[in-house]
Amino acid sequence: MPTKLLHTDKAPAAIGPYSQGVIANGFLFTAGQIALDPATGQVVAGDVVAQTERVMTNLAAILAEAGATWSDVVKTTVYLHDMSHFPQVNETYAKFLGDARPARSTVQVSALPRNVLVEIDAVVVVRQ
Repeated sequence: MPTKLLHTDKAPAAIGPYSQGVIANGFLFTAGQIALDPATGQVVAGDVVAQTERVMTNLAAILAEAGATWSDVVKTTVYLHDMSHFPQVNETYAKFLGDARPARSTVQVSALPRNVLVEIDAVVVVRQ
């Protein structure tokens, strides 16, 4: 089964040699999303909550492009620059997911692209 590269102007363009998402064998694998505003290509101003909101909005745009919703997400990975931000990120993340409960891993990393505070990627079931 061939793969399909996914792109939407409602999420930031890739800043390297990768795709926003790839659909393969009934799954969408998203690239890690950081707090880039797709209109400006710049990191949004604000704290970890503002950054998480932008990350989740970017992911939602990629899901929509694939015809998916948060209910179709089966796994996410959250990368935090500082694990002390976990409560704020968790609360913001939960607001976007609603009743969806994908599996999730959360890890602290020493640095993220553009010095952001959070990055999230997802694995999603697609019905195409």
